[in-house]
Formats: sequence, C-alpha cells, structure tokens
Amino acid sequence: MKLRLEHSSELIDLIWVLTQVFRDKLSDNTFTAWCNSHLRKAGTGIENIDEDFRNGLKLMLLLEVISGETLPKPDRGKMRFHKIANVNKALDFIASKGVKLVSIGAEEIVDGNLKMTLGMIWTIILRFAIQDISVEEMTAKEGLLLWCQRKTAPYKNVNVQNFHQSFKDGLAFCALIHRHRPDLIDYSKLSKDNPLENLNTAFDVAEKYLDIPRMLDPDDLINTPKPDERAIMTYVSCYYHAFQGAQQAETAANRICKVLKVNQENERLMEEYERLASDLLEWIRRTMPWLNSRQTDNSLAGCQKKLEDYRTYRRKHKPPRVEQKAKLETNFNTLQTKLRLSNRPAYMPTEGKMVSDIAQAWKGLEIAEKAFEEWLLSEMMRLERLEYLAQKFKHKADIHEDWTRGKEEMLQSQDFRQCKLNDIKALKKKHEAFESDLAAHQDRVEQIAAIAQELNALEYHEVGSVNARCQRICSQWDRLGALTQRRRQALDDAERVLEQIDLLHLEFAKRAAPFNNWLDGTREDLVDMFIVHTIEEISGLMDAHARFKATLGEADKEYQAIVNLVHQVEAIVKQHQIPGGLENPYTTLTAHELNRKWSDVRQLVPQRDATLAAELRKQQNNETLRRQFAEKANAVGPWIERQMDAVTAIGMGLQGSLEDQLHRLKEYEAGVYAYKPHIEELERIHQAVQEGMIFENRYSQYTMETLRVGWEQLLTSINRTINEVENQILTRDSKGITQEQLTEFRASFNHFDKNRTGRLTPEELKSCLVSVGYSIGKDRQGELDFQRILAVVDPNNTGYVSFDAFLDFMTRESTDTDTAEQVIDSFRILAGDKPYITADELRRELPPDQAEYCVARMPPYRAGGAPPGALDYMAFSTALYGETDL
Repeated sequence: MKLRLEHSSELIDLIWVLTQVFRDKLSDNTFTAWCNSHLRKAGTGIENIDEDFRNGLKLMLLLEVISGETLPKPDRGKMRFHKIANVNKALDFIASKGVKLVSIGAEEIVDGNLKMTLGMIWTIILRFAIQDISVEEMTAKEGLLLWCQRKTAPYKNVNVQNFHQSFKDGLAFCALIHRHRPDLIDYSKLSKDNPLENLNTAFDVAEKYLDIPRMLDPDDLINTPKPDERAIMTYVSCYYHAFQGAQQAETAANRICKVLKVNQENERLMEEYERLASDLLEWIRRTMPWLNSRQTDNSLAGCQKKLEDYRTYRRKHKPPRVEQKAKLETNFNTLQTKLRLSNRPAYMPTEGKMVSDIAQAWKGLEIAEKAFEEWLLSEMMRLERLEYLAQKFKHKADIHEDWTRGKEEMLQSQDFRQCKLNDIKALKKKHEAFESDLAAHQDRVEQIAAIAQELNALEYHEVGSVNARCQRICSQWDRLGALTQRRRQALDDAERVLEQIDLLHLEFAKRAAPFNNWLDGTREDLVDMFIVHTIEEISGLMDAHARFKATLGEADKEYQAIVNLVHQVEAIVKQHQIPGGLENPYTTLTAHELNRKWSDVRQLVPQRDATLAAELRKQQNNETLRRQFAEKANAVGPWIERQMDAVTAIGMGLQGSLEDQLHRLKEYEAGVYAYKPHIEELERIHQAVQEGMIFENRYSQYTMETLRVGWEQLLTSINRTINEVENQILTRDSKGITQEQLTEFRASFNHFDKNRTGRLTPEELKSCLVSVGYSIGKDRQGELDFQRILAVVDPNNTGYVSFDAFLDFMTRESTDTDTAEQVIDSFRILAGDKPYITADELRRELPPDQAEYCVARMPPYRAGGAPPGALDYMAFSTALYGETDL
C-alpha cells in the first residue's frame, strides 16, 4: 500500500513516513510536542498521537489554532461514524488549503494507524509551519536552511549544512537564540565538546523565554548517528516563527540601507559635480583674461613667443580640460538618471554651475581662443610689416645722410670769391649739377617721410627715434634748399663778370649726375628687402629683375660714354697742359667713383639672383606644406564627419539592441582614439605652416581650428552617446522592461522625430504617446493630463523632450519604485510601531555608517510622549522623496 502527498511547491515522500517515522521515536515525540505547543493555547493537549486524534475533535481544534480559522461544528457522538465524520471535516479543511491527500482516509486515523497519523501531522507541519518560510524565492526547506546559515554565520564552531549532523552539538541552536536574544545566552562560555550541556541550555532557554516546548531529546540527538531531519526542521521552524518579528526588522533595515546607500551615492555625485564644475569654471575664468589680452611689446620676437605660449596651451593645458568637461557632463547625466530611477527629485546645481552655464562658458572660451589666434596672426603680419618698414627706413636714411654729409658746409663755402671766371663758371655748373642731384633726392626724402608716417600709423615700438631722425632729415633738407637758393644767387651775380666754362666738364657733369643717381637707385633696389607670401609674388619679382637685367646693356653704353668724356678731358689737359684742368668744377663725381658703383651693381645682380632663387625655394616649400596640410585635412575632415554621422545614427537607436549599440560605440571610441595620430600629424604640419608664415590655403576648405573643434565635438558626442546608452541600459534593467519594449519605445520615438534631432516637440510627443497605446483625450481633461505629462518629461519647460525623459516616463508608468510610504513602513517596523525612533535602535538595526547618516540628518520628534533624543523618521522619509537639499 502506497501513501502520497502532493502540494503546489512540495512533494512529500511518504514512503519514508511509512517506514522511518513509525520506527523513529524521536519524530513521534517531536510531533507530539509540536501539537501540544499549539493545543495548549486552547487549554488542552495530547499524550498519544495515535490515540488522541482518533475521534477527530482535537485534530479539528489543532487546525483551528494553527490556521486561525473556524472549522465546521464537530459531531459530539461517540459512535464510529461520528469520529469518521469529524476526521473527514479535518481532512477536507486540509485539502481546502491546497494540499492534495492521496490514500489517507479518515478510517486509518480513527483506527489509530500510527504511520498514517504521523504522515498527516507531518503534512500539517509542512503546510502551516514550514511552507510559509520564504527566503530569496527558495523552497521552504532550502529557505529555512539558508536562514539558519545566515543567522549563524558569524559564530565560531557553527557550520549549518543540513538538518541532522549540523545540530547535534547544540551550538547551532544556541547561536540562533543568541543572534536574536543575546541577553539569554552567553555564547562565549559554550564549548563544542559539551553537546549535551549545549542542547539542554538551548532547549531550556527556548522553553522558558521563547515559549517553544521541548520537542527533541538531547540524548537521542547525540546518540543517533543521523538524527531525523524532519523532527529538527519542525523544531527549528518554531525558532523561525518565534524570531519572525526580528526577521521583519532585518528586512526593514535592509530596505532603509538600500535607500540610504542610494542617497549617499547621489550626494557624492553631487559634490563631485560641484567640485568639477567649480574647478572648470575657475580655470576658464583665469584663462579668459589671457585670451582677451591684446598687449604685446610691439616686437616680432615677443609676438612669436605669445604664439608659442598659445600652442603650448592648446597641446598641454586645454586637452585635460576637454576631458574634464566630458566627465562633468557624463557625471551629471548619470546622476540625473540615478535620481530618476530612485524616484528622487532632479538635481539642480548651484547658481552659475548648470550644464548650460558650463557650455556657455566653454563656448565663450572657444570664441576667445579663435579671436586670440586670429589677432596673433594679424599682429605678426603687422609686426613683420613694421620690421620691414623699419629696416627700409634705416637703409634709405643711411643712404640719404651719407649723401648729405658735408653738403651744408659746401653750400655755405665762399670759395667762388677768389676764383677766376672759369672757376666761377665751373662752380655755377657744379651748383647746377648739385641742384639736379638735389631734385633727384627729393623723392628719397619723400619716401623716408612716407615710411616714417606709416610706422607711426602702425604704432612701431621705436617710433620716437624714427620720428626724431625723420625730423632731422626734413629740417636738413629744408636748410639745404635754402642754402642752395642763396648760393645760386651768389653764383649768378658772379657769372655776369666771369664767363668761361669747360664744355667737356659740363657734359660730364650733366651725364654723370643722372647716371650716378641711377647707380645709387639701382644699388638701393638690388639690396632692397622684400616680403612675399606666394609663388606668384616671387615670380613677379623675378620677372621684374629679369626686365632690369635686360636694360644693363644700355646702361653699359651710357657708362662707356661718360668714361669716354673723362678720357677726352684727360687728353685735352695733357695736350694743352691746362693747370687744374683735370678737376671738374661742375661736379664732385669722378670716373673712379662711377667705376666703383658700376662694379658694385654688376656684383649685386648675381647676389640678387641668388636671393630671389632662395625665396622661390622657400615659397615652393610653403606650397608643398599647403598641399600636405590640404591633403591631410581633406582626409581627416570627411572622416570626422562620417564618424559623427555614425555616432548620431547609433544614438538614434537604429542599430540593434542597447548592448549592440554600446559595443559599437566602444568600437567607435577605440577607433577614434586610434585615429588620434592623424590629428597629431596634422598639428605638426600646421605648426610648420604657421612657422613658415603661411596665412591662407586655397587647396582646402578646412582649417586647423575647424578640425580641432570637430575632433573635440566627436569625442564629446561619443562620450555623451555612450553615457546615454548606458543610462538606457540602467533604466531598462532597473525598471524590468524587456528589450522588445525598449525597441518599441525607440521605434515610436524615432518615427515622430522626423528631423533626427533626438528630441520631440510637445505635439510630436502627444502623437508618439498615442502610438504606443497611451490614451489622451481630446477634451479639456485630456489637455490637462497632457500638460501634467509635459511637466514630468520637460520640467525645465525647454519646449522639447529627449528620449531619456520619454523612456523614464514610459517605464515609470509601467513599473513600481520605492516610495516614501514604503520607507516610513520600514522605519515603523524598526521602531516597534512607535511614531518615533531612537538613535540606539538605528545603530542596532542598521550598519554603522548608515545609522550615523540617519542620526545626523533625522529631525527631532516634536510630538509629546517621546523620550529625549527621539527622532522623527516620517519627516526624514518624506524629505528623501520631496524638495530637499540632498
């Protein structure tokens, strides 16, 4: 004959009940004691488990006590059919609780069948004492064993692995009592070597203070090789129910710990955000005056040093701040996501430290950087122009002062007073030649004045000395003009008396003077400095120089003609022995001087050729740098744009699951950092371009500034998109939504996001909500409901809704979160249903750091009837989910 018991979560092997329980006196005694522990509440008990349940009366009474329900009225007759009727009522009640009894009939119980009776009692114990034990969704037996393991884990010499051998030495029973009531047992005085004393101590204390009767015999436990685990389970379940209140307190403490841990982490993220934001804004505040400064020492070297300082700032000082800004935005988004997931109010940074404030300050920094770099480059061009003009001024002033040296003394001389007519004629002709030379130098003086004026307009740093020298030259030029007029008048007066002239000397003076002036101008032009920026400009100079060289043949003919005049004079003087005839009274120029200058010109021509060729090579090298930069920039620019498009597409949720998106974003991030050497190579080429004073590039539309900004925006976009996807994964996992739901939300959002901006207008949001099944009426109430939704998804009234806010709203509508009421109920359990809680109770039930966190922040309890130091946990819990400084 087989007996089988079936239940929704337990399958009882009653073959064991039929063979083992009957022979095991320990189980019989345990079950009898367990029944009496409940029957005594009704003022009765049993002595023989197989005899006292036969009439069914005490069996029905036992079921009423342990279930708290009333069974049908029993039959009071003593006939067999009365007993069977009562037992059937009890068995029907057991069956109504979801227990299916097979082959257990009332007749066996009435007949006193011990095996059937014990099997029935074990079924009752499982249903009403053990089945309701639940630990982490395990079965009742596994849950009870896990409960024992957790409670006894800190105790020495206790290792609960089963319900037979692990309890033989009594230490496990003592540990369970000491864990919940340390005042009843001094565990430190117990020894594993005294199992009998340990068992008696535990059983006596449990019976005296916990109202748990002795269900086990210590001698039987010690002497039995393998004690009956069902008897021990029955007795241990009484411990579990006795300490059930403490278990509720532990659950409440765990909930509070979880809430406080979230709050502490949020506070840490807030403090870190404030610190990072303050540091970044302070750095921007310190940097802006330097970028806005437009002061230099007006020297090219000083400006180049400023440019090098700016390059150092871009290479070393700014990149860490770019990373800091990205980290700041990531931390802010993570914090807001955690606050939404924990049902906390959104975090509002202190005034001036909003993400928008930081973005505005960063944009101002970038604008200042661009303006600073443009100013530096324009300042270098201006200073280069100044240096060129200053050198040109000095060169022309040196030539002019060299020419004027001694001219005033010559014009003031009275030498003509002692001269003969020929000498007077010669002096007059000489003076006419000087006037011609003076007129020829008028252009040079005007050029010197014009250069000085331009240096003044460009604010040359040594403009004082330039003005003083220019003033000296102009004053001297005016004196020379006046002296020339006076001397001419004197010579005209003498000419009326003396008229003789040497035609050859006069001819020489007339032709030599302009030729000499041409030689001076030519030498000046050949050594003149120039500044060019393109191959076309240097080619133009080389063409002009080639045209100049083509005129040298005519100049040589003129030179030979002038020299021939000198030779004629020498021949006449030699032939006629004219005293002083070799001295030309009309000019101070000599053939030797013309020969020297002509030789200088012929030597300067190839030198000019070499200078122009060197400049051509420089411009060709600059052109190569332009092409190198353009080639690299034309590759890097489109690459950055493609990466931005790809990251944007992933951010729109168009490619696979969130994990796939995150994986692809990580791959893009790695690819971007791997691409960084191309940016660095471009920076090196750009540095060479700037050092080569190259200010434009017709081969590329990209500048280094636009590529830098694009690169930084790409890094920021990847980090922000990774953060958004991680937050979506966190939202999905914490809210328990499926990937299909998330995909549906994303698809609906993208469908109405026509412009692919990653956000919806209010009208688009309304259409999207309707598409996912959210009912929004078209009447006034529907509009009010929609405005309430907008207040949730767009608390700052920006006029658009991001996907994170939309997802948070949809998951909030379909999932449950911790509430202030749940936290208040948890505190109420720890406080023993009191409206207040003490610091000692918090420290006893919570971990030290979280207990002190509550004590420091929980306000005092103001109502009457509370002891000193009582704390108001209701106000504290409400503050966690309302307007708060946390």
